[in-house]
Amino acid sequence: MTTAKTAAEHSVHSSRAAIASVAMALFLLVAKAWAAYLTDSTAMLGSLADTALDVIASLTTLAGVRIAAQPADLDHRFGHGKAEALVALAQVALISVSAVGILWRAVDRLIQGGKTEAMGTGIIVSLVAIVLTFALLWYQKRVIDRTGSVAIKTDNVHYKSDLFLNGSVIVALVLDQAFHVTGADALFGIGIALWLSWGAFRASSEAIHQLMDREWPEEERQEFLAAAARFDELRGLHDLRTRKSGTLRFVQFHVWVPANWTVQEAHDRLDRVEEELQQRFPDTEILIHVDPEGQVDRETLLPQEITEQAS
Repeated sequence: MTTAKTAAEHSVHSSRAAIASVAMALFLLVAKAWAAYLTDSTAMLGSLADTALDVIASLTTLAGVRIAAQPADLDHRFGHGKAEALVALAQVALISVSAVGILWRAVDRLIQGGKTEAMGTGIIVSLVAIVLTFALLWYQKRVIDRTGSVAIKTDNVHYKSDLFLNGSVIVALVLDQAFHVTGADALFGIGIALWLSWGAFRASSEAIHQLMDREWPEEERQEFLAAAARFDELRGLHDLRTRKSGTLRFVQFHVWVPANWTVQEAHDRLDRVEEELQQRFPDTEILIHVDPEGQVDRETLLPQEITEQAS
């Protein structure tokens, strides 16, 4: 399967996961708005604010995975895969804004005081949210395993934090109303804000790695090298470079070939190798550069250094 077909297939699965996320977030937005109005709980209000941002983040994810799946064009010769990383960073920004807003409200509530109400309603809505979130996380995990989508991964991290958030709302309401623990609701609101901040920090790392073209993890590089070692034509493999963009991976390397090979022979042999490696790594675009046996390229010079040496 070509990388273009793989990208299209991944887009279908990622889009479905994003649509499921949007649908669930919209349902919970209405339910939590009603519960926040009845309970006057800071923790529930924080959960509502987080769900409102979930809607925006999920819509952004849906747009991102569809843009990322578009084939390469004249302006984007390497495709649009990095749209997913940009979407992931946008999600991180939304999570951070949500955390700041919840923290502000919780600290104000802790200072000013206040009681929550309608404990039963808040608990029921939070339990429904937990059940639906578990179902969404299970589905997202299947899509992530299949596509490696960084946008869906970030969405998944956010919804994992929602489990803690909704559970905290339940505990906060019980402590505040059943056990009359002063400030419990506000303290849990602060805890939720800090948890969201930590989640945003962790979720940003992979998106940044993609935008910076970071090398594959060492175990993935070794897996590729082990597969390449099966081919006699690749015994002189060197200058391996790898990166990831969206759901697709890219690898390029130089290989030494006997000096007596014709250009046609080198082309035909390495085309066959490339096709076989493509079957082993269907979501990877492979680029092989041929060097005469023993050839070592000199260090690449910056434009200003070339100018200085020429003068």
